[in-house]
Amino acid sequence: MSPALPAERERLGHLLRTHSLMFGDFALASGRRSRFYFDSKRTTLTAEGAYLAASEILRTIRERSIEADAIGGMTLGADPLVCPVAALSHLAGRPLRAFIVRKEPKGHGTGQWIEGRRTIPDGSRVVVIEDVVTTGGSALKAIERCRAEALVPVACLALVDRREGGREAIEAQGVPLDAVFAREDFVR
Repeated sequence: MSPALPAERERLGHLLRTHSLMFGDFALASGRRSRFYFDSKRTTLTAEGAYLAASEILRTIRERSIEADAIGGMTLGADPLVCPVAALSHLAGRPLRAFIVRKEPKGHGTGQWIEGRRTIPDGSRVVVIEDVVTTGGSALKAIERCRAEALVPVACLALVDRREGGREAIEAQGVPLDAVFAREDFVR
């Protein structure tokens, strides 16, 4: 797979700006209020958006020389990103396994917290992925759950960093955060 072209990053930014960025009065998962909101799923649940987001995430992994065996994150923000990234990683010849962290353990069957965990050996290096990082709460829960399941979080990647303390909270847990876009790419 060829590296993502600047035009692809620009196109992804355009899709996020056009379809995902909303202005108004919004309550965030952190409990804070905001005058803008990113509903990234409006972009990542389209074929083009999924492809472009996955391409940019893989480009970031390559550029940062992140060595990982799997990629996943907390449902629901990570869900539209994980499988496209895994599929493109396979096409690139460096396959990453995919996983999804549940908000609570499965209520029946195996009672598992992490979907896809059975294909990921203990001690595997994983990238935790997020659509939008604000205070980092979801990413921190995913990191904690991965560690509890004998996985080793080596990086956190976000589509958008709102720059509201999430980076600092995640990095305080020893996991570096990279983001494809930051707040200032969309909102001044």
